[in-house]
Amino acid sequence: MDHATETLLELFVIYIAAQIGAEIVQRLKFPAVVGEISAGVVIGSSVLGWIKITEPLEVLAEIGAVLLLFSVGLETRVDELKKVGRVATTVGILGVILPFALGAAWAISKGYNTPKTMFIAAAFVATSAGIAARVLQDLGVLNHTASRVILGAAVIDDILAMLLLGVVTSLQSGGSVNVVHLLLILGQAIGFVLVIMFVGTRVMRRTSPLLEVPINPLSPLSISLALCLGLAVASSYFGLAAIIGAFLAGMVAAETEQQHTLEIQLRPIMTFLVPFFFVVTGAKINLAELGDASALGTLLVVTVLAIAGKFFGCGLGAWSLGRKSAFIVGVGMVPRGEVGIIVASLGLEAAIFSGRTYAIIIAMCLLTSIIAPPALGALFADAQPAESPARFIDDT
Repeated sequence: MDHATETLLELFVIYIAAQIGAEIVQRLKFPAVVGEISAGVVIGSSVLGWIKITEPLEVLAEIGAVLLLFSVGLETRVDELKKVGRVATTVGILGVILPFALGAAWAISKGYNTPKTMFIAAAFVATSAGIAARVLQDLGVLNHTASRVILGAAVIDDILAMLLLGVVTSLQSGGSVNVVHLLLILGQAIGFVLVIMFVGTRVMRRTSPLLEVPINPLSPLSISLALCLGLAVASSYFGLAAIIGAFLAGMVAAETEQQHTLEIQLRPIMTFLVPFFFVVTGAKINLAELGDASALGTLLVVTVLAIAGKFFGCGLGAWSLGRKSAFIVGVGMVPRGEVGIIVASLGLEAAIFSGRTYAIIIAMCLLTSIIAPPALGALFADAQPAESPARFIDDT
């Protein structure tokens, strides 16, 4: 079998597994993302070994994540985020400080050196915007106040997480932390987000008729996708995750006259590409490293700390919205997903993490990503998509 055919076979296996997994868990009243991540664990090297994580699969998964965040941005208006800007900022900051402190305290209690402690703490920090967004989208609650807070806080979360990653990488390399350089990166990242959110959206409101000037009937979608890819690349240059640029591109496209049409035209593309992101995420864990009681006990402690850090830190930041909304925000910010996995991978590549520590961090990221969706579903169980976001501001 040649390489191209082998890759196509793996894509076939991943896609079918994603559909089966999603179907099973949805029949059990869980969000589809739980089934897709679980399917990745089953068909990965830890269980059946049907797929290998190759560069083409990594790229396809990244594209799936980019499109997912673009679609979420497409359903998010700047005017709506402005209403929760103060709360989202508070949630994002507290949602970094407390998890980082808990992760560092646990690592210090285990006697780890400073670089390892910092990498572990950094893996506790960043919420997975992709997983949180997918769950909120599946539940049909993106228009609710708590959901907008989660999405806004996730953007802030990512900026702070990238700054922390710069710090721990500097410590790992043995160099001193250049505070001026880090502040410059932070300023650039914040400036990039604010310019796209407030200037880009205003420009798009005035120029959206130009999207239909090309003769291609799908030109609004084509131009919007080009904007998505362009801002994803630009986001990377500013030290942010590519998915944040995609989310901002979606917010810009949401200001067009063709916003509803874009949502409809994007669905078939997402149906094909997004599941690859979640299956590949699940396939990355090696269950063999978690085969004894000691490892499982450590995983339990780490996962509890990771959940507690986000739930209490972010919940406290959202307390002004009322108890119920604070609980929703706290749970919605729990998934670590791809960002924690990236930090763990860097630690492994730098020989800071052993195979077991790496597996524990990866498993923690996946467990938080699996635990949070059904919990969010339960909290939103009495919500209807058409209801007003104000429903979640009281405590009833």
